[in-house]
Amino acid sequence: MSHPTTDELSQQYVVPSYGRFNLNLARGQGSTVWDESGKAYLDFGSGIAVSSVGHCHPKVIEAMRTQLGVLIHTSNLYYTLPQAQLAERLVRLTGAPGKIFFCNSGAEANEALYKLARKFGNQCSQTPPPQLDAIHVPSGSPSTIITMDGSFHGRTLGGIAATGQEKVKKGFEPAVPGFTHIPLNDSDALRLAVQSPGVIAILLEPIQGERGVHPATPAFLKLARQLCDQHGLLLLFDEVQCGLGRTGDWCAWKSILGDDSLYPDAVSWAKGIAGGFPLGAVWISNRPVQLNNGSTIPLCDLLGPGSHGTTYGGTPLMSTGAIAVLTAIEEEGMLENARTLGSYALHSLQSLQSPLIADLRGLGLLIAIELVNDFSTRSPVLSADKAPSLALVEALHSAGLLTVPSGTHAIRLLPPLNVSQEEVDQAIEIIRTTLQSFLS
Repeated sequence: MSHPTTDELSQQYVVPSYGRFNLNLARGQGSTVWDESGKAYLDFGSGIAVSSVGHCHPKVIEAMRTQLGVLIHTSNLYYTLPQAQLAERLVRLTGAPGKIFFCNSGAEANEALYKLARKFGNQCSQTPPPQLDAIHVPSGSPSTIITMDGSFHGRTLGGIAATGQEKVKKGFEPAVPGFTHIPLNDSDALRLAVQSPGVIAILLEPIQGERGVHPATPAFLKLARQLCDQHGLLLLFDEVQCGLGRTGDWCAWKSILGDDSLYPDAVSWAKGIAGGFPLGAVWISNRPVQLNNGSTIPLCDLLGPGSHGTTYGGTPLMSTGAIAVLTAIEEEGMLENARTLGSYALHSLQSLQSPLIADLRGLGLLIAIELVNDFSTRSPVLSADKAPSLALVEALHSAGLLTVPSGTHAIRLLPPLNVSQEEVDQAIEIIRTTLQSFLS
């Protein structure tokens, strides 16, 4: 008696909301995954920056195996030590006082940012630094968050409204109100936008990952902080893809600035935080905000009891796994490895001097290869009806390398933070020979 295949079961029972590649992955170890036929692939996608310490890291498996026999889940009506310990670790790694809200995903973490900003706009104004006069947010329930063109903040209704890409919004109108978009790194546009009535926050990704690894400039980050202080706004960072080690620092904005001279008011994380298990988190600063009644509280206490919640955020099992992931990153020198091998990979890609590569961008192990605009006409083997990025990703699959497409003309390399130089060399060689095949 024959049994249905993975493809047959999926096509019959799984909602077709993903554009999937024709790969059936069965197991993984470190930087390698195997499909159901036993073929091995170097995984330089890492579940889109999720498997930060590689597949099945022994420290993570052992920690979670032990916790499975102790306590898996409790409601957030109660306290648990793993959640408290993970919160302490994240605040310490951030480098500034604050508190943590736990959830299940990056989209949920960003929803917490929107609600924090709305709560702030409705109930208080940020207390400015001592050198500034007291500034209050405009009256009339301010609710507008400035976000960036090309950004990606998730696929909830709030997330797609915040996202600066029209393709994710189509078919889901009307958009959730309260968001306006400006070009990333456009200082004049930002100065103008913060003067609009009702603005309460600026939200940006220090590095736009989905768009193809486009970082904010140091000057733009500093200007955003300055304008938020001057106008009584919140500065919010989405580090779901670029945070917690991917750039070689715990916080991607510090990789851009080269120091910790600037802090946002809140940061969202997910993806690599638990190495493959569903967990999201938001760090919220303890800087004081002034309530409408004149009293002052820390911003991190603004979302009080009953204002926000989640069933599975920060369970004992997920928190234990995340602690093990962060511990492995620290103890095994993965931040330094991300910096060193990220730079090495970029240099190696540059040395290819492929006529099909228009640009290379990256910080740490968050790297993009931008293909030339006329890729299709330069390649005699590429079908005109297929995006160059998808064609290249599929060809790399055939050669044994997993990467992630970004739009029509870029691919991302997102290997585990403990990837080896030998594995990087293997990946670069696969990319070299595959690009050459498009010119044959």
